[in-house]
Amino acid sequence: MAEFHFDDSKPDTSDPNVPWYKLLTRYHWFVLGVSALGWLFDCLDQQLFVLARPAVMRDLYDSKKFSVEKLTKLPENSMLSEQELRDLSTKLIKENVLRQDEAGKIATSVFLAGWALGGIFFGVMGDRVGRAKTMMITILLYSLFTGLSSLSTSLWDFCLYRFLTGLGVGGEFAVGVALVSEVMPNRARPYTLGLLQALSAVGNISAALINLGLGLAEEQGLVTSPWRIMFLIGALPALLALVIRSKLKEPEVWVKQQALQTGPKKGFFAHYGQLFGHPTWRKHALLGLVLGCSGIIGLWSVGFFVPDLTRKVFEPIKAMEVVDEEIAAATAKGDSARTAQLTTLKSEFTSKGELSEEHKAILGPSMKVIGGKVSALQSYASMGINVGAFLGMYGFGALSQRIGRKPMFVIALLAACFSTASVFWFLTETRQLWWMVPLMGFCQLSLFGGYAIYFPELFPTHLRSTGTSFCYNVGRFVAAIGPLISTAITSAFATPGRTPLEAIRYGGVTMCSVFLIGLFVLPFLPETRGKPLPE
Repeated sequence: MAEFHFDDSKPDTSDPNVPWYKLLTRYHWFVLGVSALGWLFDCLDQQLFVLARPAVMRDLYDSKKFSVEKLTKLPENSMLSEQELRDLSTKLIKENVLRQDEAGKIATSVFLAGWALGGIFFGVMGDRVGRAKTMMITILLYSLFTGLSSLSTSLWDFCLYRFLTGLGVGGEFAVGVALVSEVMPNRARPYTLGLLQALSAVGNISAALINLGLGLAEEQGLVTSPWRIMFLIGALPALLALVIRSKLKEPEVWVKQQALQTGPKKGFFAHYGQLFGHPTWRKHALLGLVLGCSGIIGLWSVGFFVPDLTRKVFEPIKAMEVVDEEIAAATAKGDSARTAQLTTLKSEFTSKGELSEEHKAILGPSMKVIGGKVSALQSYASMGINVGAFLGMYGFGALSQRIGRKPMFVIALLAACFSTASVFWFLTETRQLWWMVPLMGFCQLSLFGGYAIYFPELFPTHLRSTGTSFCYNVGRFVAAIGPLISTAITSAFATPGRTPLEAIRYGGVTMCSVFLIGLFVLPFLPETRGKPLPE
């Protein structure tokens, strides 16, 4: 088996048969490792938010309480019979389940808006003060406010913390990929950038394992509000900033470029003036933005709502499994009243296809067991997505070296569209989680491997962080309205004859068309395979 090259001597880059990893020195590996950890922890934070979001919305936006208050405040309700009040309460609660979904999408949009603003600001900072310094600041920022998210008491302070977290998350990616792309040998660059992006899946899988462990603890009654613990764990990456401060150097190409500048450093907006003042860089920035939006909107408006879909699909299934277990236990004890009560519940559920609040009250403490089981399935789904994502993101780098960047984007965009639509339309059984969801992750996230490789290749050194950040992060201002559009589409499908799950399915499939937008700009962008970075 071949061994990695950890020698600090200059490797021979002239032989095309030398594997890419033998071109790297010890410092190359250190840069890749630190940058990968920064982005890995960044993605850990993102995924903790995605997995915790349904539980956060249930705790901070209590639909049942809202419905009860609304019932008691309406004088005309005092004239209704007990059955009519019960039916009205059920209707209001069902409506507010959708409102919880809307609140979750609002929080997502706020997070994305912070991400986009952070990308604008820290992208320029990366070009002005250096890649390493900016990376340290962004990691500290997203770590601090992830931890503070655990203290949220309402939807609005939660959104504030997520916005501030987004500032750091948005800034980290561009400086990380700019740093790696400028330090690595040209032939190794696409592979190392693909690996950098692929390792982000480890952060996502770690978040899923944290969610799984806390879900099992909740099922056993060991913890309450596990989402608060999840966000506290998300504060730990701040320790990585200490390593960056002490060991990481700025890329030589950036240092040389800074030495050529005379006079005071140019202002913040001058960087964007240069980006849009040059016809080639302006074209690359605007078309790259559209290409980035295609995958980013698709991921955050559809793909990252698969955990919500999973909960909607499997909560009733797991509830009925628990009901069957309780019926068997009650029968064994000779408790005929409880057996009859649970049998009636099961019959009503079978006819209506969903658990009412009255059913949940009957199940009582068993709802925590159900919640733990569903959280476990969400975690398995998330891990499946990210196992596929790791292979997809690294695979994009390897395959794009053979067939080119643009053909790979065509394949990835089409595959992302159809695989995601299939999950939203067909996911009904637990066994489907083990192949449909990983396949979707492979297709969706391969695009992001492409972004990490392609965007730095579109811009010169003095604009690389700014341009990459513009394409990858400014698109999140557009992407921030994606969840709101998704909410409007889902609400339009939420007719009286459809369940909330059916509305989510129709809305998700419709939103998948956003992946196809990137196909329209690819013909006007350059092919960069085999070319050095522009200077």
